[in-house]
Amino acid sequence: MVQLSMLIPIIMALGELWKKVFGDKVKKFIPLINLTLGIAGGILYSDNLKQGILNGIILGLSASGLYSTAKNIKQGVGKP
Repeated sequence: MVQLSMLIPIIMALGELWKKVFGDKVKKFIPLINLTLGIAGGILYSDNLKQGILNGIILGLSASGLYSTAKNIKQGVGKP
């Protein structure tokens, strides 16, 4: 699982690249793109299809969560 966790920043970077290439009109689809990339990465990295899909969902959601957290910290959400 350590090697799979290395895919999370790669998925985040690809999502950001997608946003830069296609502009702000795809901004709301970044979590869906991250999920799709995560599932693809999980399937390619795993020997078992079901395990690969589950790992990919975890990877995609983790990448979306990290993106959201980083964005909130950057914007200063939660400051009194």
